Amino acid sequence: MAKQGEILNRRIFLTGAGAFGLVGCTQSLDMSAFQPDIDMSSTGSVMRPQISVDKGVTSNEVMYAAVHENGYSLPAIPYEKVPKQFRRQIVPDPTGEAPGTIVVRLNERYLYLVLQGGEAMRYGIGVGRAGFEWSGRANVQYKKQWPRWTPPPEMIKRQPELEKYRNGQEPGPANPLGARALYIFRDGVDTGYRIHGNPEWWSIGQAMSSGCVRLMNQDIIDLYDRVQGKAPIVVQA
Repeated sequence: MAKQGEILNRRIFLTGAGAFGLVGCTQSLDMSAFQPDIDMSSTGSVMRPQISVDKGVTSNEVMYAAVHENGYSLPAIPYEKVPKQFRRQIVPDPTGEAPGTIVVRLNERYLYLVLQGGEAMRYGIGVGRAGFEWSGRANVQYKKQWPRWTPPPEMIKRQPELEKYRNGQEPGPANPLGARALYIFRDGVDTGYRIHGNPEWWSIGQAMSSGCVRLMNQDIIDLYDRVQGKAPIVVQA
């Protein structure tokens, strides 16, 4: 039994060491200073080894630290108050979609970006009423940093105080679209569907009264940097 244990430990060591040879978003790091938030689900009686090392998934203090860019400032997120399952992490891909595909699972409150090697980057989301009004397959037509937010006329009718934003709200930390937005089109037609940041970190994992699909601002910045071209998107109830 001791010999079998030695073989198993050697296999796990070699598997973990192999992860440091990955390219793209992966890199070799000093693991003594690295505390990634990575899914460690068990397989039978054997704990699955860490499945990847990624420069965008490190300690919560780093992932959710304050951001200062382009004259805007985002406060640090008190991540301890965000349920762990809704914080950014690498997980085994549950979608079966091709790498580069965004998969939104509304009822689970998760957004997955499918990676190479059977993995996915998972982000917690909050879902507004508009987020449940559309599902299916489409593409990211374009994306914007620090976008303007323009409330639709029906929203202004319900909330007259939004009249001042009829021509759009200036970008900034208080803007409902947050630091980034991805605009979703199908067959060249705007679905009206947006994946965006939001300053209300406490809404992640919740169903809200308005909006589409929101991420914490630090997470939408990470997702924005990873999404390439007109990435496919699958929205599932």
